[in-house]
Formats: sequence, C-alpha cells, structure tokens
Amino acid sequence: MDLGLKGKTALITGASKGIGKAVAAAFAAEGARVAMNARTEGELRQAADEIRRTGAEVLAVAADVTDPAQVQRMTDETAGRFGTIHILVNNAGGIGGFSSFEELGEEEWRSILDLNLFSAVRATRAVLPYMRRQHWGRIINMASESGIQPDAMMPHYNASKAAMINLTKSLSKAYGRDGILVNTVSPAFIMTPLVEKMLEAQAQSKNISREQAEAEFLAENRPHIELRRAGRSEEVAAAVVFLASEQASFITGANLRVDGGSVASV
Repeated sequence: MDLGLKGKTALITGASKGIGKAVAAAFAAEGARVAMNARTEGELRQAADEIRRTGAEVLAVAADVTDPAQVQRMTDETAGRFGTIHILVNNAGGIGGFSSFEELGEEEWRSILDLNLFSAVRATRAVLPYMRRQHWGRIINMASESGIQPDAMMPHYNASKAAMINLTKSLSKAYGRDGILVNTVSPAFIMTPLVEKMLEAQAQSKNISREQAEAEFLAENRPHIELRRAGRSEEVAAAVVFLASEQASFITGANLRVDGGSVASV
C-alpha cells in the first residue's frame, strides 16, 4: 500500500528514543524527510544517525519544547532545511512520577501540563502557517489510555492526556477546512526504555526474572490488556504513520487506541 508520504516533511518531538524514535524511523521508511527533536543533544544525534544510515533525509534539532523560543527555532530550522512542514507529531511528554493526588504539589501539576499539553500547543501554533499555506497538514498528538481510563495514581498525568484528546478534537474542527487533519493516538503499556528500566528494577528488587516482573505488573496494573503483553513502539508508530497518510484522508478528530484492548469502554 502506497501511503503517499514520500517527500513529505515530518517533525517529531521527543524522538530520541522509545515511541518517538520508532515514529521517526517509520516515516523515514516511507520516504518522508524527518526532523527529530529532543532535549538531550547526544541521544538525539545518535538516534538521528542511526536512521540516517538507512538512506533517509534526517535533521536533528535539539530543543526544549517547554520553551516557546526554542520551539520556534526548532520549527524554523526544520522549514529552513526542508522548505516546509507537512506533518507534526506531538510526542514529547513525561509521566512525572507515580504519585497520588495528595502527594502532588501545584508546581508538579504545572510542570506536567507544560510538558504534556502546552508543548503541543506551542508546536502546533508554530507549524500551522506552513500547513494552512499549502492547504495540507497532519497533526498527530500522542495521548494515552490514561486520558480515557485513568488510574488512581498520577492524576496530573491522566488529566494532561485527557486534555490532549480534547484539544485534538477542537483543533480538528477548527482547521479541517484548511486541509489539516488532527488526530490522537493513545497507547497503553508500551515497552519503551523507561518501562524496560522500571521492570528491570522491579525484577532485581524482588529477585525474580524480568519476564516475571512484566507478568506481575500486567496482572496488577493492566489486567484488561486482552493480548496479555506489552505493546511495542513500532506498533504505535504504525498507527501514527497511517493517520498521516493519504489512506487516512477522511479521518480527523479521532482517537486511535493502541492498547491491546485495555480500555474497557466502547
């Protein structure tokens, strides 16, 4: 299937590892020109070099998406290198710790909302002029199953992802007539480097195998994942690339759950 992405420019935030890196690699495999963003320059350049070795056109732009000036610089550098921006993937974000409501201070709430929500607002504002001018654009926002089916813990994270889903629907209504499609992808338990590190630590502390630690975590924290396993970053990336493609040209305002059946609601 031709996804119609060859020659398109995709800007992915939080792309040095995990889901973001997999998304960048998936776009590159489709012939898109890829701009990869992250805060840590060393990790970012290493990831960009890895994808560049496949023959892809890749630009690495180190920038902090919580800083409006750096977001604008990231956008300007991408457009300066590739001429325009067709696709934005707002993937940058964080968990902010497994804290309860009573343990969280106001600054922790502000910090996670700034990283998970307002970073997407900033990047979207920056790319909209290019997309409106060419009457073609794709914005994919990375949320989470926790935005629909929140846990008792991490209420600040849960709220930020619910807000991302709501923002996506609002933007889809505002810019559909400009040829800009805006959708959300909501992963569940994905085996990212952060999750892998957590499971290894649990295995060591309990003196059990890494596989046992994963099984225990799933049973205790994600019992509704019907496939009984963690997802892979590449599986999330496939959903993102599809939503950016010409094959998804009549899909906007949607929330595509990549969760192995975890969310119980219809």
